Amino acid sequence: MSTETAQLFFALLTVTAGLGAIALVVLRIAAAAGSDGAARLGSSISDAGIWLAFLVAAASTLGSLYFSEEAGFVPCRLCWFQRIAMYPLSVILLVGAIRKDAAVRWYAGPIAVIGAAIAGYHTLIEWRPQLDTGACELTGPSCTYVWFREFGFISLATMALTGFLTILILLFVRFPDRLDHDDASPRDASTESDHGAEKELAS
Repeated sequence: MSTETAQLFFALLTVTAGLGAIALVVLRIAAAAGSDGAARLGSSISDAGIWLAFLVAAASTLGSLYFSEEAGFVPCRLCWFQRIAMYPLSVILLVGAIRKDAAVRWYAGPIAVIGAAIAGYHTLIEWRPQLDTGACELTGPSCTYVWFREFGFISLATMALTGFLTILILLFVRFPDRLDHDDASPRDASTESDHGAEKELAS
């Protein structure tokens, strides 16, 4: 795979993840407004949320390794900080998904928030280099240097930011369990009728 092909591939993954995260938020808003269809669809997606979050973290990890080790893009100081946040998420989320531990979001969430804050600042100074303090250049390449921008706006920092935000949305956007209520209604009704019949027989 050429570097240009890899850039396009990971940029498309970034767009897909971003649009999927936005769609999940829209579904949650629709569910809050009373849409049973949105609640059902959103619940089915959020049930697999930890696995999906793991896939995002794993793809982000593999992408960053490819660009630094294969493509030769030297990571800047902020890139290393983002790696420190993203790489452990791959392991933490995989263990949480295997164990079906919904509480994993409280372990992974803070790390993703820190990573998103760093990636957000990195993305900002890529577009506004005058805001950079120059600290990155003391230990490596400038953090304002942009190796590529696919579709005119997706850089390495943008990919990282989208990855962290998508993970947070997958972990923390939850849906009301309308299916339980719908399934419980017929049973409740039949149970009430059985109790009524028992009362009639007893009298």
